[in-house]
Amino acid sequence: MQHIIEGFLNFQKEIFPHQKELFRSLASSQNPKALFISCSDSRLVPELVTQQEPGQLFVIRNAGNIVPSFGPEPGGVSATIEYAVVALGVSDIVICGHSNCGAMKAIASCQCLDPMPAVAHWLRYSDAAKAVVEKKSYSSEDEKVNAMVQENVIAQLNNIKTHPSVAVGLRNSTLRLHGWVYDIESGVIRALEKNSQQFVSLSENPEVYFE
Repeated sequence: MQHIIEGFLNFQKEIFPHQKELFRSLASSQNPKALFISCSDSRLVPELVTQQEPGQLFVIRNAGNIVPSFGPEPGGVSATIEYAVVALGVSDIVICGHSNCGAMKAIASCQCLDPMPAVAHWLRYSDAAKAVVEKKSYSSEDEKVNAMVQENVIAQLNNIKTHPSVAVGLRNSTLRLHGWVYDIESGVIRALEKNSQQFVSLSENPEVYFE
């Protein structure tokens, strides 16, 4: 814990003074352009990977970058999506998975999650991705996990379209959806291309988006 406190003290002393005007402008309002939904994994830091300053990303992080379909009992994810789209008026939503995802590995390997019933329940929102992956054969466990990561991004993109605020934004062409997979070792991001349903290099296809 001490190194976290020391990090804050360094921020307060060395970083904050150089960005004082930025934080002053953010003190009373925010105007992010994108909602970024990613895994809680400590190795993926959305603001670092996308090089965004405070105030530029509205972020949801949870195990497996999961978006439950809209239902009668909205939870934190549903409420945050609705707030981002309706109140903040974000124009883009990114759902970003990553390599070596523990949640997707647990699903792909049918890991026993009895000691973690809340996690087991949460990962049921990836059942569509699991069903697709289970219908195919893979040469290795790593290949299966990678497929699960990609299919999960696709499944969550489909889930988010059931949210009324998102459906309206897509219908009115005021909102775009993006599906990304970040590779931790190489730093490469692959983005889902709508027509081909394939993940392509984002650096080589910077204009690509899902919908």
